[in-house]
Amino acid sequence: MALFDKFKNIFSRENKSQEDKEIDKQKLDDSLNKTKSNFFDKISKKIAGKSKIDDNDLDDFEEILISSDIGVETTLKIINNLELRVKKNKYINTEDLYSILREEISNLFIQEDLEEFVIPKVNEPYVIMVVGVNGVGKTTTIGKLAYKFKSAGLKVVLGAGDTFRAAAVDQISIWADRVGVEIVKQEMGSDPASVAFDTLQSAKAKNADVVIIDTAGRLHNKINLMNELTKIKNVMHKIIPNAPHDVMLVLDASTGQNAIEQAKQFTAATKVTSLALTKLDGSAKGGVVIGISDQFNIPVRYIGVGEGIDDLQLFNSKEFVNSIFDN
Repeated sequence: MALFDKFKNIFSRENKSQEDKEIDKQKLDDSLNKTKSNFFDKISKKIAGKSKIDDNDLDDFEEILISSDIGVETTLKIINNLELRVKKNKYINTEDLYSILREEISNLFIQEDLEEFVIPKVNEPYVIMVVGVNGVGKTTTIGKLAYKFKSAGLKVVLGAGDTFRAAAVDQISIWADRVGVEIVKQEMGSDPASVAFDTLQSAKAKNADVVIIDTAGRLHNKINLMNELTKIKNVMHKIIPNAPHDVMLVLDASTGQNAIEQAKQFTAATKVTSLALTKLDGSAKGGVVIGISDQFNIPVRYIGVGEGIDDLQLFNSKEFVNSIFDN
């Protein structure tokens, strides 16, 4: 079976049973419960006893949106559009408020919702380089992705490129053993580019389908970060000219505005092509997904909705917004 078809099967909603779809929806709903409660509790207190919303109330809503970790830039977009609606109609009623907020937030997502994510057909291992600071769930995300790929029948190779922390190499090795995939690693303190070189050589020689390369999670100054990631990319090019095919930035949604700041640092240092947002479950800061999608024009591809090995979902903005606003 071609790589294209094998990968399509594991991430396709079309191929899921109705029961599995409902389980996924429930996990998403549960992971956003605190975000939803935080957001609507604040709004409810502001509009309690009111039948209409006018200009005087918009400052309050601006404060609510910012405090819900949507971010200043994105909040101003929403408030400006609310102001236009209020100016046109003189006021809006409280029912309209929720409808307009839902519509405006939906419009902020730049990507088309995917029923499936398909790796482009390539005649070489498909290489994903994963970046992000320590503690965001980067290695766990790599492990969960490897599990999904392996479950789809793909041959996966991991590269332990975070060589600055012994714990990082140990952690990704544990995931490799757990999932049952090959891992390439070197001694602590080795050159990460050397690890990437060895990993791609091994993957190519063994006809692997997917390679996932971990990188160091240090957020040092932009120049050093840029130089390090560029060096790793240049070494990859020597083995597989188009590698990496995807540079995935992993962010911890529970850190709110810190996640947005990290996104600024990494997008300034390298070309990020996809995002994974972890730890939505148990956090009241899920609104950061909205701000990140709006500000960086990079598709959010995956979200973490739990600690289980299969609790990594393909992101769908319609489902995300529906989960926040329904009921």
